[in-house]
Amino acid sequence: MRRLVYIYDHPDWPRFRWDETALLAPLGAVRYRQGRLLGRMEALGFHLREEAILDTLTQDAVKTSEIEGETLTRNEVRSSLARRLGIETAGLVPSGRQVDGIVTMVLDATQRFAEPLTVERLFGWHTALFPHRDIGRQPITIGAWRTDALGPMRVVSGPWERERVHFQAPPADRIAAEMDRFLRWFEDPADPADPVLKAAIAHIWFVTIHPFDDGNGRIGRAIADMALARAEGTGRRFYSMSARLRVERNAYYETLEATQKGDLEITARLAWFLGILDAAITDAETMLTAVLRKERFWRALEAQPVNPRQRMMLGRLLDGFEGKLTTSKWAQIAKCSHDTALRDIEELSARGLLMRGPAGGRSTSYRLVEPHV
Repeated sequence: MRRLVYIYDHPDWPRFRWDETALLAPLGAVRYRQGRLLGRMEALGFHLREEAILDTLTQDAVKTSEIEGETLTRNEVRSSLARRLGIETAGLVPSGRQVDGIVTMVLDATQRFAEPLTVERLFGWHTALFPHRDIGRQPITIGAWRTDALGPMRVVSGPWERERVHFQAPPADRIAAEMDRFLRWFEDPADPADPVLKAAIAHIWFVTIHPFDDGNGRIGRAIADMALARAEGTGRRFYSMSARLRVERNAYYETLEATQKGDLEITARLAWFLGILDAAITDAETMLTAVLRKERFWRALEAQPVNPRQRMMLGRLLDGFEGKLTTSKWAQIAKCSHDTALRDIEELSARGLLMRGPAGGRSTSYRLVEPHV
């Protein structure tokens, strides 16, 4: 049976082609919305801007991992980011090496966007992603290109033993030359592609090469974020492509597969990327509304301040508390006695900031009630 021909088999690889006229309107619309969002965010006060950046980066790190089927604890990610960015926020918790690794990559790609992308930098990202050698079903090469010692690299999705193969990457003996060409293009200031389209092309190109044994999707999305930061001229991230791609996960893999099994004409894939970026900006505008909501909440409490434990727990509730808040959970998270937790809760309930749920006894739980401002 004749093997499927992938885009890297074409004689013109990697000379991608696209219809600039077809992309002109959606690209212009996205560029306008990018500028408008950045303007709104820059107009925020320093504290609110930090809060928005922290929320965005937290989403990015959590969702880029979820796309690959890995679940990270949101509070750990947020705490790791806050510590590295020097942002003061309530309720910091310890974070594990896996969380710190993804945070290291996300920050390096976006905060140091102007610095050259090199082989050494990519190896550093890969090493950060895999701090533990024993990471799963089989050993992988960490901090170096794949070797294909265990067979051809196939890009798959779905649960173990029911995976769907989307395409097969180029053989390992091509990777060094392919990545050298990719990195020279990525750093070429004379490249004529619009910077936003360059982010989309970079993602397609890198994922096609698939140079690592694992982590290619996360690193490919980090490269796209780095290119978008360059397009905007700022490392301040106010929208998350990964969060939107997680929502569109099935379409993400379908368009990836269609691109790999097509030719070098990628207009449809670029148009899809612009649509995802547009949706990510809409999500960011929703997030901005949430940030402003939190600011109004704290402003309403200025006349009746809360103690540090209460402030931390109210902050948790505002950020979206996982599960139901009970007295025992309050005591555990706030590191206080059950009696102290109960007094804190009763005081906030008396002020109308917490409302008791319908269940009683040990199942008693509480939800946040936001004051009218």
